[in-house]
Formats: sequence, structure tokens, C-alpha cells
Amino acid sequence: MGDQHTRPPNHRTAIVTGAAQGIGAATARALLHAGAYVGLLDRDPDALDRRVRALRDLLPDHAERLLPQVTDVTDEEAVRTAVSAVADRFGGLDILVNNAGVNAYYDPAAMTEAEWDKVFAVDLKAAWLCAKHAIPLLRRGTDPAIVNVASLHARLTARGYFPYAAAKSGLIGLTRSLALELAPDGIRVNAVSPGWTRTQLVADYFAAQPDPRAAEAAVLAQHPLGRMCDPADVANVVAFLTGPGARGMTGAEVPVDAGLGIRFAG
Repeated sequence: MGDQHTRPPNHRTAIVTGAAQGIGAATARALLHAGAYVGLLDRDPDALDRRVRALRDLLPDHAERLLPQVTDVTDEEAVRTAVSAVADRFGGLDILVNNAGVNAYYDPAAMTEAEWDKVFAVDLKAAWLCAKHAIPLLRRGTDPAIVNVASLHARLTARGYFPYAAAKSGLIGLTRSLALELAPDGIRVNAVSPGWTRTQLVADYFAAQPDPRAAEAAVLAQHPLGRMCDPADVANVVAFLTGPGARGMTGAEVPVDAGLGIRFAG
């Protein structure tokens, strides 16, 4: 587990899942900048190691406030171990960011039961498992907060995203249920719903199209702001929801989609 670090009174401890890249990596960085001690959970050991080394190089004064944990968030025992390790190392837990997720593109008539279970295990069940083992610690935390990273597809979807929209809709429902259940404990639970975001996954998608430049231009043309979000745009909203400026918010879903979700597409 390592030696416990004594946190200054104005510092909090956070766990971010899916922290090796994209929105999760940007969120870990944003929370570090906000003064948090951060446990980074990811199932890819190489990507996680690269991310932690990059953060330590970028923010050398904050290196001691990082703790990587190679974790499969669909495995309850792995989640229990990782959450305990972060809390033991940093003296408690105040923030949980459920960011880990997978995209899904299946034919509803051809998808197998095993494929269905795998998608929902990552996109929905894992958020509950992480919350389950974080809640006893959050109840003793400072201004405790959970943020679930959902998707624009929770409300608006398109062909070819089955059953991703169903899983992310479930995550919004989970957010509301947890917000009600945990409100007496002072634990706030909110969600952010990103749209198109400049992650490696999106870059790979464009690269795989017959005309990548035309494909990207078509996507950007649908955005009222004329651009898609960067991971930092989403991460900054996550950090806000965990901070004092959002103390009056619980059970909310906040779109971070460069306006795509307000566009009438008739």
C-alpha cells in the first residue's frame, strides 16, 4: 500500500477511473491542479504508466500526490483493493469520478448475450461497484462528491450505437438514484454528458474513414460552436462539479458537447 501521506486540511483525495487517456487523464490533471491527491485507475498497465510519468514530468511538484492502480473496474475484488489502497495511502476519500467506459456498435439482432453483458459491465455496473466501495469512505470525507461521465447518447442517439445509448441512459438513472440515496450523507452525485471529444478514439475513427478530412468536417458542421470539445473542456466541468462552486448541485446532468445537443436536426 505504501506509506500514508498526511494531507493538508484544504486538500482532498480523488479516484478517477479510466485515467490513462482521454477525458480520464485530463480529469486527473484538472483535479491535481485543484489541489487533490489522485488515485488513477485503469486496466491498461502500460498506458497508465505512461500517463503517470507524463503527469509527474509535467507537474513535478505534485508527483507525490499521484497513485496509479492497475484495476479492472468490472471486478469487484479489484475495485475493493484499489479503492482501499488509495484511501489508505492518502488518508481518506472525498471524490469519485466514474469515467471508465467502452463504446458499443452492435446489431441488436446479432449481438450476443456475452457481448451485452460485457458492455453493461463497463459502462454501468462498474460505476455502481466503484460507488459501492467508495461510499463508506465518502461518508467520512470532506464535501464528498461523485461524478459519472455519461454521454450525449443518454438523451440523443444515432443509428449504429446500440446498446451504448441504453447503457449511458442507465448511468444517468444511476446518478439520480444515488443522488437521492446519498443526499442525507451530504454526498453529491452528478453527471457530465460529453459529445464528440478529441480523444484518441475519435482520431482513430476519423482516420478509418475513406476521406478523414471530409468526415471530420461533416461532424464539425453539426456543432453550433463549430468545433468539438477537448478532453480538458470536459475535465474542467468535472472538476467544477466536485468543488465548492457546485455545492448546490446534485442529481444533475451537465452536457459538455459544444452545443450539439441543442441543435434541431429536422
